Amino acid sequence: MLVVFAGIGAAFAWTFACFLWREQSKTIPAIQLNLIKNLIALLIFSPIVFTFHWPSYPREIIILFASGLLGIAIGDSLYINALKRLGTRRTLSIEALSPILATILGTFLINETLPTKAWVGSTIVTVSLVGIIRQKTNTIKTEPHSFNATSIGLIFGLLSVLFAVMAGILSRVVLTTSDLSPLQTTEIRLLGAIVFLLPIARHNLKRIFFKISTENKLKLVFATLLGTNLGILLQQIVFQALPIGLGWTILSISPIVSLIFSKAEEDNINFTSIILAITTFSGVAIALF
Repeated sequence: MLVVFAGIGAAFAWTFACFLWREQSKTIPAIQLNLIKNLIALLIFSPIVFTFHWPSYPREIIILFASGLLGIAIGDSLYINALKRLGTRRTLSIEALSPILATILGTFLINETLPTKAWVGSTIVTVSLVGIIRQKTNTIKTEPHSFNATSIGLIFGLLSVLFAVMAGILSRVVLTTSDLSPLQTTEIRLLGAIVFLLPIARHNLKRIFFKISTENKLKLVFATLLGTNLGILLQQIVFQALPIGLGWTILSISPIVSLIFSKAEEDNINFTSIILAITTFSGVAIALF
């Protein structure tokens, strides 16, 4: 039961952070924003680097660096781009593919066999979230070239889901075959992401950071604490305890949480969207209980 609360907590933390990151993405390029948030998160968790003997885990560190590269460096950069173009709710709803994709890849790549009810629950979640994506919401403000922005946002969002699921599988391999803790694996993944992002995104980074207002800096730190530090840590706890398909099924309830922010983003929700959000939660319950 505790792992279920960890998954729900991760969904809440990630959703709220996405809402705040979307605000920042209007003035900060996605890749620089991703690097800044990861540097902050690495600094917050920095004491963790002294809690284990690095030379004793060469294989695990390589795998976790790859996980950080795929899920945090590439995946999050794509995700932030999608947030800028689609908004919080619709971007989170693209995660409709993650439960089924994680279940299929977990079965074929790491031989995780799930009971029939887990497949049924994951399918319900996927279908419900696809329905949410297809809902036409009344947006008060219309951006120019919105069709192109939406198309590109969808591509970025779909690719980010693929990279995130692959990164989750790599994390689970380490968490289930070594004695490294979720906290330690989180720090190693963050370091791996920064090693990749720093050479690419460091250009004008100092100038960009100091141009951010004090209020936005505080929001950025808070969003990082929620979405990167707490969110990834809780995600790692889920991946350690549950098969990857079930883990992603819990984490995919983010669109339900995102309904809270719909009004703030001027995205009006209809009755069908609420019903589909309820069926999403029902699918999670079927898969787990």
